[in-house]
Amino acid sequence: MTTIGIPKEIKSQEYRVGLTPSAVASLVAKGHQVMVETGAGLGAGYDDRAYEQAGARLTATPQTIYQQALILKVKEPQPTEYEYLQPDSILFTYLHLAADEGLTKALMQSQACCIGYETVQTETGQLPLLAPMSRIAGRLATQYGAHFLTKHQGGRGVLLGGIAGVPAGRVVILGGGVVGTESAKVAIGMGAQVTILDVNLSRLAELETILQGRAQLLYSHPDQIAEAVTQADLVIGAVLVPGAKAPLLIPKSLIAQMRPYSVLIDVAVDQGGCIETIRPTSHDQPTYLLENVLHCGIPNLPGAVARSATQALVNATFPFVLSLAEQGRTAIEQNPALAKGVNVDRGRLIHPQVRQAFPHLS
Repeated sequence: MTTIGIPKEIKSQEYRVGLTPSAVASLVAKGHQVMVETGAGLGAGYDDRAYEQAGARLTATPQTIYQQALILKVKEPQPTEYEYLQPDSILFTYLHLAADEGLTKALMQSQACCIGYETVQTETGQLPLLAPMSRIAGRLATQYGAHFLTKHQGGRGVLLGGIAGVPAGRVVILGGGVVGTESAKVAIGMGAQVTILDVNLSRLAELETILQGRAQLLYSHPDQIAEAVTQADLVIGAVLVPGAKAPLLIPKSLIAQMRPYSVLIDVAVDQGGCIETIRPTSHDQPTYLLENVLHCGIPNLPGAVARSATQALVNATFPFVLSLAEQGRTAIEQNPALAKGVNVDRGRLIHPQVRQAFPHLS
């Protein structure tokens, strides 16, 4: 039997939860004990009674949650939670350590085994626990961008889809992975003019089929980026190097050349961002104006659709959660994808990209 803790997320405007009641019931049926912090699921539409009926125990004390063998979260521990982390426990959540040295040090000091959803990777290079949130974030990025372009939100007053006799808005997407593809699908559906830039020619060829030729697909290099970005109404940063800090693609000097009151949304902000002028924002204060360009850097975009996002996340994580509950650390040894997800263990940096980000901590 494994004891499992589900804390309430305390990051600003984060309403997702680590397990749904149905997933709790499945774990309890296999003999595991699940402890849920009071109110943990309310933001996603799951009340305490639903967890109790699923067989969970409730507690109002977060410290108690972190005393369990396996801790399941959504977002990285916040500074007030660092002291709760226990040696020999397994923390399973999104971490994004390459852009956060303070969190990295705290996890090392905890001596816990910390597995990042975003770095669990299959032999074929797929990121099964990042993909569902990337799909949601990509779709939301375009929705949010269209909203921020309205004049009363501080944007240019441009309708992405245009209308008869009026040009459609121009959307530029940096990165043709999951986020970029989903952003493009929504933008195309709205009727926007869409350009995607990527350095992977094979992926660009795939996108030509996926998007049925409805987007301009360009090889990404500085001159091409500059030309596209300066003509854009909405730019979406969607680059990803698993576990690593995002590469800088849009310098401040380029921001100054953009159309006044155009919109930048950097979905890679939790990995440091690919836009030099980006900084983390929140759902309650999503944007700021800099160089006459509206910036949005919400690190937890999927939190806006907490119920859908929770269900999608748990669908993806549950097989790995069950393995960890049944086998503990042995599951990591036997599952190469899970092993690649380990970022920190027993005070050591494990993931190569995190070690590269913080060589002085290795």
